[in-house]
Amino acid sequence: MDSDRKYCARNRRSFLKGVFDTLAAGVCAKIPGGGRLFAAPCGWRPGGSPNLVVGLVSDTHLRTARSRRPTARPWPDTFYTRALEYFRDANVDVVLHCGDMANYGEVEAIERHLEIWRRVFPKSKAPDGHKVELLAVSGNHDLEGQGMNAYVRNVYAAPDFYARHILAADVKKHWERIWGEKYENVWHKEIKGYHFFGRQWGVDQMETARQINELGPSLGLDKGCKPFFLVSHSRPFPPMRNAISRYKANALAFFGHSHISSTNWRTIYYAPDTFPRMQIPPCISPDWKIKFADGALSGNTPIQGSEATGPCRQGIVMRVYDNMLVFERREFCEGGSLGADWVMPLGKCAGREHPFSANALRKKIGTPQFRADAKLKAELAKSSAGADVVRLAIPHADGNPESRVYVYDVAITGSGGGETCRKTVYAAGCNMAIGHETNGGATTLDVPVAELPPGENVTFCVRPKTSLGTEGSPARVHFRRDGRA
Repeated sequence: MDSDRKYCARNRRSFLKGVFDTLAAGVCAKIPGGGRLFAAPCGWRPGGSPNLVVGLVSDTHLRTARSRRPTARPWPDTFYTRALEYFRDANVDVVLHCGDMANYGEVEAIERHLEIWRRVFPKSKAPDGHKVELLAVSGNHDLEGQGMNAYVRNVYAAPDFYARHILAADVKKHWERIWGEKYENVWHKEIKGYHFFGRQWGVDQMETARQINELGPSLGLDKGCKPFFLVSHSRPFPPMRNAISRYKANALAFFGHSHISSTNWRTIYYAPDTFPRMQIPPCISPDWKIKFADGALSGNTPIQGSEATGPCRQGIVMRVYDNMLVFERREFCEGGSLGADWVMPLGKCAGREHPFSANALRKKIGTPQFRADAKLKAELAKSSAGADVVRLAIPHADGNPESRVYVYDVAITGSGGGETCRKTVYAAGCNMAIGHETNGGATTLDVPVAELPPGENVTFCVRPKTSLGTEGSPARVHFRRDGRA
């Protein structure tokens, strides 16, 4: 538990800056053993049916309405239900839940996940009759009772009430009763010849490493190009990654916890001499604000506009082929695709000279562009706090359908000289599916008049950028400080 709590408390900025630095140096940097991780290019499409289909979901955070507070209400299971229904329609063989099923560690919230599962997959079977597995690990919120936060202390103060309704009171008993299987700190499952290792929250990561090293030779985890998968709520730490270094060419880790949208390419994390890790986005019920830590895109200055990015109710479908993994990103609020599939070649396929160098990959990722007829608008207005602002209206930079805009960089110069004022704002709806962006993708940025550089005339220069920092061509608008055109 201590190691996970320390992870939670760490400064995520340095972590994500490392992600960006690695990816900016080339997302298709070699994975040990020859693998590469990149956007799907022409000629690298899978053929035939996949060997295995996996639904990936995390951080559903269901809660009950047991609190007596007037504002308390249960958080709906709508989006987790939609995720499972999409996975069912995608004909998955297994669903992985990366933890935080319950927001307050309530047994009832875990039970609700089972109820939804039984509705969507009666008797754990797909419509065609094949068996579908649900593999889950606990997260910090599932074991919230261990921390006895204010909600749990107030609502479950009586010891016997706490014991009946809080998972942490007896994790083993409650987990085994609900899921009907043995509770293990680290579990191993084999599905259709592919191996999965799951670690419960608070369990020393080295236990996972010990199990992998113990079972690895007999399971042939380091043979050929067949991948195996690690599932946990928090990302694997360096000691654990080092401990299974002999398997780095075949391992791939999935984790949740950080609530970051998969429209952000930096949720793929890879560093030299280790295995890739992938952040699974939240499929969270309430309109929690998505976490952003995108300092590398903005020079470590705050990025504005997070309130207009849209909710993050997402999941991933992974299709496993002989020579590649294909990851489909989906949104479950309004539905739809979050962008191009991610593809990870395996084995001999990965050993070929790949057509994308780092620079060519950026071209493949693309540069978001404004349409030829796009016009910026700037006008005097009042902020919600009553301050004088220049309201900058930025049209959706969807002129290049192959590339999605993530943020806009705004450089503001004045005719009186002085330093350029710089702002960065999230593109409206950047968490949402293509075609479902908030406000149609039109983004608004309020710039306080007091922050404008000196001069009667002010120029706003706006560049659209992807989450990897590739930039499109700028659009400009000129503004008179007195508000006249």
